[in-house]
Amino acid sequence: MVSGGMAAAAGGVYAIVLLVITPQTVFGALISAQALIVTLFGGVGVFWGPVIGAAILIPLAETLHAELGNILPGIQGVVYGLAIIVIILVAPDGIYWKVRDRIMVRRVEKDAPVSTPASAAATVFVPPAAPRTERGKPILQLDCVSRAFGGLKAVNEVTLSIPAGSIYGVIGPNGAGKTTLFNIVNGFISADAGSIRFGGQELVGLKPYEVCARGLGRTFQVVRAFPRMSVLENVTIGAFVGAKRDDEAERLAMEALARVGMADAQAHMLAGGLTTRQLRLMELARALAPRPKLLLLDETLAGLGQSELDDILPAIQQVNREGVTIVIIEHTMHAMVKLADHFSVLDHGRLIASGPPAAVTSDPAVIEAYLGKKWMDRAKNSVA
Repeated sequence: MVSGGMAAAAGGVYAIVLLVITPQTVFGALISAQALIVTLFGGVGVFWGPVIGAAILIPLAETLHAELGNILPGIQGVVYGLAIIVIILVAPDGIYWKVRDRIMVRRVEKDAPVSTPASAAATVFVPPAAPRTERGKPILQLDCVSRAFGGLKAVNEVTLSIPAGSIYGVIGPNGAGKTTLFNIVNGFISADAGSIRFGGQELVGLKPYEVCARGLGRTFQVVRAFPRMSVLENVTIGAFVGAKRDDEAERLAMEALARVGMADAQAHMLAGGLTTRQLRLMELARALAPRPKLLLLDETLAGLGQSELDDILPAIQQVNREGVTIVIIEHTMHAMVKLADHFSVLDHGRLIASGPPAAVTSDPAVIEAYLGKKWMDRAKNSVA
């Protein structure tokens, strides 16, 4: 409404000044594209972007038009066309963000602490003081949990009992309902039926932030970082679930980064420049910052090579040794067999198998539904 009012006022002044308005001049392709081009050139998503773009491009285009318009008709369009090409090649986010990122990188490099053996020793994580459920006792219990989308039963009467202190794997083919199950547990989607108890408290009906505040953390398939904030700032955002003051949140964030091995200079890097491995570690730290008792990891190993897996797996195992129960969804089976203490298998929303990894991966129903013929042949050969 405000922008529409401003446009109407500008149009009224334009009509008063020119007296005669021709549609070709006012609504032509160049005029329509001008606002978009100057915004893209200066930087999208910030007040100064359009200002910078307009301050550079419009005077340049109008000056060239006044000087060379009689020789090169349409020189204004050439200026805007070149601006688009330059900005795509040199600074896709715009001049403002390009300059700001350069300044931020230099500032981070200047302020970042130099890693030394002494400083590395100082970042050793002290286990959290949050209360824990006795190891082996059920910390998360799902009883006949169901969720349908129209005629599709995404989760169909799933019953699980997650022991405290374990690494519990949830596997199954794409579309089996694994991520939907996680979304139900942490409150993103409501269950149609069933009960979910965490530490003896009912979670059904709670909002995601209320579930998180009770000590249940979550990561997602796609890492969504704030690219122009540092790693520490990204993790600090997650720490506010368990902190009331800025300094406390930053302390919790540094502790979480120490737990995943990123408490050195990496903590001060811009998140937009991280590798996939570093992004996964950062997201794990962000989920750990509020000191959860249980973590839901949704395909944390996705997109990682073997060498990168060798970095992530020890971090997950160390977090588990510190007392955090982990429930993980993953398709990388050779890693899951090494990592998980127990498997549950979903297929078309139903629980088809549950037990130790060796028993589940040799179950014919699991092999047929998920692991495939090659795994069946391998299982037969091992028995033989």
